[in-house]
Amino acid sequence: MNKKIFIFLFAAIVSMAANAQALKKVYNEEINPMEQIDKAIADAKDSGKFVICQVGGNWCPWCLRFADFIANDSTISEIIDQNFVYIHVNYNPKRSEGEEKTKLAAQMLKRLNSPARFGFPVFVVLDDEGNVIHIQDSSFLEEGKGYNKEKVVRFMKNWTPKAVKG
Repeated sequence: MNKKIFIFLFAAIVSMAANAQALKKVYNEEINPMEQIDKAIADAKDSGKFVICQVGGNWCPWCLRFADFIANDSTISEIIDQNFVYIHVNYNPKRSEGEEKTKLAAQMLKRLNSPARFGFPVFVVLDDEGNVIHIQDSSFLEEGKGYNKEKVVRFMKNWTPKAVKG
């Protein structure tokens, strides 16, 4: 009897943890991505920073993992805070979202130099004028079921305004 209770409780805990991850949303699915990018560029220009667009969606487990990864690492959070306006740009490949959202998604991808070819998440670095200066394939930052801190720090430090402008 105790074994059955233990197995039931264990299954319930695992299920709740999986559902909590699935319910987490870091991408605003309602915002216009073009307006979101324009605002980030304006903020970057005002603050002397660059923009990192993390393109993906709440449907992407690796996108959510990266959001958790950077939020829980003080070194990476500090690099971001000092150098970047960091935004999660929603991309939903489903046509069921409607014609307007499909057109906006296509415009956004074109504006960011077609980063979807690298998979998701994909990181697009924009300078303070809104020019794409780098597209980072996230697979080069992965390690096991997560991300490699050393590789992420190296990527970000190599694309700070100071590193790029000299």
